[in-house]
Amino acid sequence: MRIIGAVLERSGAEPPYSGSRPFRIGELELDGPATGELLVRIEAAGICHSDLSVVDGNRPRPLPMLLGHEAAGIVEAVGDGVTDALPGDRVVMTFLPRCGRCDACRTDGRLPCTVGSAANAAGTLVGGGIRLTRDGGDVHHHLGVSGFATHAVVSQTSVVRVDADVPPEIAALLGCAVLTGGGAVINSARPAEGSRVIIVGLGGVGMAALLVAVALGLEVVGVDALADKLDLARSLGATAAHLPGEAIDLGLRAPTVIEAAGSARAFETAIALTAVGGTTVTVGLAAPDARASISPLLLTAEARTIVGSYLGSAVPSRDIPRYVEMWRAGRLPLERLVSSRIRLDEIESAMDRLATGSELRQIVRFDEPA
Repeated sequence: MRIIGAVLERSGAEPPYSGSRPFRIGELELDGPATGELLVRIEAAGICHSDLSVVDGNRPRPLPMLLGHEAAGIVEAVGDGVTDALPGDRVVMTFLPRCGRCDACRTDGRLPCTVGSAANAAGTLVGGGIRLTRDGGDVHHHLGVSGFATHAVVSQTSVVRVDADVPPEIAALLGCAVLTGGGAVINSARPAEGSRVIIVGLGGVGMAALLVAVALGLEVVGVDALADKLDLARSLGATAAHLPGEAIDLGLRAPTVIEAAGSARAFETAIALTAVGGTTVTVGLAAPDARASISPLLLTAEARTIVGSYLGSAVPSRDIPRYVEMWRAGRLPLERLVSSRIRLDEIESAMDRLATGSELRQIVRFDEPA
């Protein structure tokens, strides 16, 4: 079938991307679903730093590639062997498919699936091959989703069905921002009841972590280099919010600190704010050549722990229903994470805004005007 999508033609283009125009938006051919796959009509797709990291070249991927990995939509057709979702169901798409058979899949979410990770790096679906073509040539899939398009074919291991009362924008956020940020709290940090948590980096993932921590009744302190983010953090339930240097100068410490900015400087700040015996969880994706400076003696003498958390160490089929129930009960106001709604043809300007840190989640809506 013919679809419309935003294909990244080259990485590392000169910003602003609204000027260098690394995307080509237009028609592609999408094959139907194979065994274990679904055809989904995309309703909403969030724009995340993991998309920007392919655009700016920090995450080299095979090109051309149809970007977008945080999305939700309605199932239109299913291939043989699909039982978890039927045509008409709304599904959340997640960017790390799980084969369920490799050693990593037996770690309860702690390690990313080996098979799924290999497929993501190759720009294919986890079942093998590519379903997207244009002008007779292949167009690669982004993290098994390719959600910046009117339709997508995805593996059933990349989706979780949700009830119809979950709006498309909320469903999309569940697939990356909430799984990643919330999972850093629930799955990776596991803070003691009522304890303090400091969150360094208040973008979409960091704010999602903040919302989940507040919902759990924790004392939450937000830290970000942008003052506007601090005001929002307070309005979302943070007991305090500070600039990085201010937090350090005040001597703030917490037994749990979550780094969600994806930079070496933010990681060092998170280490500095972690209390004796505490845990630093790093969930942000820094550039491959980024390096941070920490003291090994500090880790030993203060019995510190550093935990890496990819996709919030999530098991999507287990975790997404939990977040849905928290949202449905009014404890998780995920609507507050949506900073703007855009059209697909505004994707390059949206990447520029994301790069400045001024946006939480910009949402591409395919089922209604922006």
